[in-house]
Amino acid sequence: MASFVAALAPAPVRATNLVQANSARATPLRSSPRRPPSSLPAVVAGGMAACKALAARGSARGLSGRGAAAGGSAPPEAFPPAVIIGGGRLGEAFATMGLGQDIIVRRGDAFPVDAPKGPVYVCTRNDVLKDIIASVPEDRHEDLVFVQNGALMPFLDKELRPGLPITILLVYFAVAKKGEAPLDGKTDTDPEGLTAVNAGGKWAREVNWRLTSSDLACRILRKPHFTQAYWEKNLWIAAYMLVGSLHSCTVGEVESKHRAEVDEMITQLATAVSATQPEVRWEQLLLCDRLAAYARSVAHFPTAVKEFEWRNGAFYDMTLQAEAAGRPDPCPKHTDGLRTVGALPAD
Repeated sequence: MASFVAALAPAPVRATNLVQANSARATPLRSSPRRPPSSLPAVVAGGMAACKALAARGSARGLSGRGAAAGGSAPPEAFPPAVIIGGGRLGEAFATMGLGQDIIVRRGDAFPVDAPKGPVYVCTRNDVLKDIIASVPEDRHEDLVFVQNGALMPFLDKELRPGLPITILLVYFAVAKKGEAPLDGKTDTDPEGLTAVNAGGKWAREVNWRLTSSDLACRILRKPHFTQAYWEKNLWIAAYMLVGSLHSCTVGEVESKHRAEVDEMITQLATAVSATQPEVRWEQLLLCDRLAAYARSVAHFPTAVKEFEWRNGAFYDMTLQAEAAGRPDPCPKHTDGLRTVGALPAD
């Protein structure tokens, strides 16, 4: 069975067209709870809010760290409260998973000077990431936890100091409406769940605890396994969204009616992401089956080609690099599809 080799260093994502948000105003937070005294564990300082949070979620399950993650979960008192940047569906969901001591930084709020020394969850759109990073003090960059879709690594390599133990979460759960409980993206090929966090991230264990104690799967993956999972998600987004746009159909209809077409595109994209790390391998059939299984689990999702720089753009850059070197396009089906839907950037 044919195998594919995934590259750890993909072609850089073009960030020149990123929308720049207004810099955060240096105004005080409207309602920022003060960090509890450092001598008190978070679970005690949280008082009744923390007790209610633990009771609602089942303290035995939360403290045991049940889940598929390597290394398991630590008890909640091992972690300081978090700063959560973004008060939308995902930001509110992460706050609900905590013990009631987290600080939410909403649009227009400055990063709090008395922010707790825990993780800094970035729950915003991709197109404001540059300004979000600039708004966080440099000595807190290692605390950043990124939860966005897309090929983030090239952008983060450019924006952050080398060697920082930033945390990247590959989210496979969905929050339909603000305030609703997340729905986990478990599939028939991966019943233990697909959500994963990089083991090298400073707050990987905190992320694992926050999710698994809220009945959501979370795997802690080391390289090269995390790199493989990172590219699998980007392959799924690029291929399923593009084929769905070509046929004006849902994700489920792509899987049930256009499976051969999307599998061919995935195969080409996987081949394009090849060769520098031979220990990271995909088997063609298993890769396509895993991505199809996830499509079935979110069959009602609509399809659209959007956030080009972060999603399909990462693969189109590989096409441009091949053409510049005088080589044939490694993923012609993807390129033709982008041209058909009018998604290619102007020359």
